[in-house]
Amino acid sequence: MTNHYYTQNPDVLHEEHHWPFTLLGNELLFTTDNGVFSKNRVDYGSRALLNAFNADKTPAGPWLDLGTGYGPIGLALAKKWPDRQVTMVDVNELALDLARQNAVANQIENVEIKTSDVYTHVTERYAAIITNPPVRAGKQVVTAMLTGAKDHLLLGGTLTVVLQKKQGAPSAEKTMKETFGNCTNIKKDKGYYILESTLTAD
Repeated sequence: MTNHYYTQNPDVLHEEHHWPFTLLGNELLFTTDNGVFSKNRVDYGSRALLNAFNADKTPAGPWLDLGTGYGPIGLALAKKWPDRQVTMVDVNELALDLARQNAVANQIENVEIKTSDVYTHVTERYAAIITNPPVRAGKQVVTAMLTGAKDHLLLGGTLTVVLQKKQGAPSAEKTMKETFGNCTNIKKDKGYYILESTLTAD
C-alpha cells in the first residue's frame, strides 16, 4: 500500500477536510484529504517560508512552487501577487486535484497546476523557485530539487527553501552554496532555516 504524500497515487481511504487559513494577509479556503502533507492546517515551515520570501528581489517572470501538495504556498503567492504567473507542480495526483479545487474555490486564476516528478515536466525558466521539500522522500530527492533549480531559473532568479535544522538544513545550505556559489540563511524560525540562493552570471 503506497499512501505516502510523496508518491504518485496514494492509496488512501478518502476523508476530505474543509477549513479556512490566513496566509500573507488573505483568508484562503482549503480542501484536503488523506494522502497529502499537513492535511489539517498549513504546516509551520510553509508559513515561515511564505513570510520570509523576498518577492521584490525576483526579476520579471513566473514563479514555481515545487512540491506544491494541495497548494498552500503557490496559491498564497498567486493571491498576494495577482500579476505573477505561478506554476505549481507535484508528483502526487491526489494532491494536485485538491490544488486545482482550491484554486477554483479561492478564485485564483494566475496559476498553472501540473504533474512533475521534481523537474521532469518543468520546461520553463522562472524568476523564483519556492519549495518546502518532502524530507521523508529522502535526501536524494531533496538534493535533486536543490541542484536542479539552477537549470530552471532566470538570471537573477532565486531559490528559496525551508528545512528544519535537524532535517538537514545545514547540509542543504552547503549544497546550495556549491551549486549557485552563494546561499544566505535569510531567517531562522523555531528550528527552521529559510535558505536563499540567487542565479548569477558565471
